[in-house]
Amino acid sequence: MHEALVPPDSIEGLSDEAIDQFKVEYDVCSALHNLGHEVIQVGVADELAPIRRALKEHRPHVAFNLLMHFHDAGIYDSAVVAWLELQKQHYTGCNPRGLLVANDKALCKKVLAYHRIRAPQFFVVPRGKDVSRVPKKIRWPLFVKSRSEHASTGISQASIVYDLDQLRTRVAYIHENVGTGALCEEYIEGRELTIGVLGNKRVEVSPVWEIFMDELPSGVANITTSRVKWDHAYQKKIGLRTGPAESLDPGVEERITRTARRIYRALGLSGYARIDMRMDKEGHVWILEANPNPDLCYGEDFAEGFEKLGYSYADLLEKIIRLGRGYDAPWKG
Repeated sequence: MHEALVPPDSIEGLSDEAIDQFKVEYDVCSALHNLGHEVIQVGVADELAPIRRALKEHRPHVAFNLLMHFHDAGIYDSAVVAWLELQKQHYTGCNPRGLLVANDKALCKKVLAYHRIRAPQFFVVPRGKDVSRVPKKIRWPLFVKSRSEHASTGISQASIVYDLDQLRTRVAYIHENVGTGALCEEYIEGRELTIGVLGNKRVEVSPVWEIFMDELPSGVANITTSRVKWDHAYQKKIGLRTGPAESLDPGVEERITRTARRIYRALGLSGYARIDMRMDKEGHVWILEANPNPDLCYGEDFAEGFEKLGYSYADLLEKIIRLGRGYDAPWKG
């Protein structure tokens, strides 16, 4: 885990906002302790030495990977997992090849296009470049986000742009404040859906989940901004809740489930992942992102989705460990 997110022994007396910073790490480590596992928490920032020491001193059965950034870059998490493979160390979550493809959102969309999986049309503006024109095939409005960062970083209501001036302003914001290239895709207005996938060669798929904002003011888009994701007061104000998708036609749900399996295999994912999508008013489902190693908090979408399939939180973590131990990594020959 990131060194700034190593959780304390107790969260008693801490505010929800303080706990949110390391809730994934705390929930996972606490549950593993309660299951009887010996857990060594390894904080990592910009060098591999802490991991190397932990492997040498403790010889763990498995490295439970909760690292989302290395050197403050989301795209580098695949390099850390690749290093674990070079050490012939079992680890949980997605393999480095799947991580690299899925976390580069532009590359991910190209792979989806090859497999004829519906995703919004897009283009990329690298750092140091400006937008001179928009490709003719692209339809306004556009949604502008980081090419490689996670957790709604850099996303706000201003991420939806309607003309070239707004586009240039938002691209510059991503370049300067997030520090990555900007991915500019057609904005799909509609319902925000997610679905979890769990497994290696054989996979299980959770029920389709939906994000609801029951008290969202008129004229405000129902997108998961950074504020929606992290601001508790704002979450209460807009009536944020998540749960099984409502009033989905059985045929549509079955199609979403099949598509999630196709995406998981097309991107070469393993361990577990969450697929994010939107459904437009015509009922078409558009794939936005594939998120390998998603939020494992107790009570969050991924864990709750698999609870509907009979997995308690403890069961889910044990399953993830078994998948990590059983993954057919290249070093196994």
